[in-house]
Amino acid sequence: MTITHALIARRGDDKTQTVAFEDIPLADLPAGEVLVRVSHSALNYKDALAITGRAPIVRQWPMVLGIDLAGEVVESASAGFAPGDKVLVNGWGLSETRWGGYSQYQRLPADLVQKIPAGLTAEQAMQIGTAGYTAMLCVMALQDHGVAPDQGPVLVTGASGGVGSIAVVLLSRLGFEVQAVSGRPEQAAYLRDLGAAEVLDRAAMSAGGKPMARERWAGCVDAVGGEPLAEVIAQIRSHGTVATCGMAAGGALPTTVYPFILRGVTLAGVESITCPMSRRVTAWDRLAREMPAATLAGLSQTRAFAELPGLADDLLAGRLHGRVAIAIP
Repeated sequence: MTITHALIARRGDDKTQTVAFEDIPLADLPAGEVLVRVSHSALNYKDALAITGRAPIVRQWPMVLGIDLAGEVVESASAGFAPGDKVLVNGWGLSETRWGGYSQYQRLPADLVQKIPAGLTAEQAMQIGTAGYTAMLCVMALQDHGVAPDQGPVLVTGASGGVGSIAVVLLSRLGFEVQAVSGRPEQAAYLRDLGAAEVLDRAAMSAGGKPMARERWAGCVDAVGGEPLAEVIAQIRSHGTVATCGMAAGGALPTTVYPFILRGVTLAGVESITCPMSRRVTAWDRLAREMPAATLAGLSQTRAFAELPGLADDLLAGRLHGRVAIAIP
């Protein structure tokens, strides 16, 4: 094989983005010690934004899109990897400043690559993807701050999405009473099947715009940000924690210092892109142990590489739920 088929974003002189499948020589791939034959990638919210150009995700041009990849090492100049090793890469600027996973082959620096944990296939790793890995980082943040099942219910916002779906599963399996918020009432049965004890619509979790309201939740995994996050913070119990990782509802946070200084609430930001490798390995090892294969299959679908542009539109329009892995032939 001397070429690779890839989904590439380019920008013209008028700064208009175009995205198309192209064949490019392997010699044109970036420098790095490890060449990976990519068998699977994933479609995350951030990927959909990059494909459609609805947010300025891409910062260098041209760009092979895709923030996740999994596959098999075919060449290695690193002592840490050998041909045949099953590996994954997620974050680290893929699809932003570094060529990403929507390609049959990708070459990467060895210090960005990690082995797929025992018990996971490449397809399962990408069914989890950055969204599921981020969900685990959020769960770990709650536990790091002492949130435990006996302290009361926990909330998951954006629960029908990739981060939210897997957060519901992980928290319920750890013994938490999970209350899930979704703007799609038709997803209530799906969320209960994943482990949610209660499914709330957005109005039911409102604090009425108050900076502090009745204490309801010991913790929260928040995937939406914006005004809904402010409403949640107002209702977190004393010394509770919110792990926040998204901004689907906006980047502004219209709240006050009162919950933080009068109740001791912690707002823990969760960043997955440059997360240290040691914490990544812990998160992925836990996912391999704690995410049931049958549950993962039930909340995931694997779609064809050629479908990516249309799937991105579907995700942003709310026509997809759960996780979407991409099979790369």
